[in-house]
Amino acid sequence: MIVNERESRHEHVLEVGRQMMTAARTAPKGKGIDIIEVAMVTDDDIIRLSEDMDCYSSETGMKFILRDAENLQQAEAVIIIGTARKVQGLNCAHCGYATCVEKPDAVPCAINSIDLGIAIGSACATAADNRVDSRVMFSAGMAAQRLGYLGDCTCVMAIPISASSKNPFFDRKPKTPVL
Repeated sequence: MIVNERESRHEHVLEVGRQMMTAARTAPKGKGIDIIEVAMVTDDDIIRLSEDMDCYSSETGMKFILRDAENLQQAEAVIIIGTARKVQGLNCAHCGYATCVEKPDAVPCAINSIDLGIAIGSACATAADNRVDSRVMFSAGMAAQRLGYLGDCTCVMAIPISASSKNPFFDRKPKTPVL
């Protein structure tokens, strides 16, 4: 039997995506409380993410999101990782308030944000270990959050993944030429 890499590549990328989700899940969590949600976006849902990013760019005036939206369409899958706002009750003051009770609801718990960052790092390390290209995108994460892909998560980040001759998520050309 001969298995051509071109014929098996997509399934490999999806399997690495599953491993990335496991890596995010098993990453260390503050106080041992798991407040992370993880999912993999594929096929038409990637297009929906890209279309919402176009809308978000129009609403905010952030033009780089248009580049990210176009770039996202080159992904074979997108791992989304998010956290809901849940106070950990440590009174650590990392959020800028002396106690958790003083912290306004709109301000995220720093421990939640740290947990999210560690989960993202674990997922990206897994992609790198498997030689799958990736890039963390807050813009695609915002689109996933707006579309409700992770339920009530209030901070979502996205990691598009691909396996091609060149990482499509880096060395991106700007929309306007640089003089």
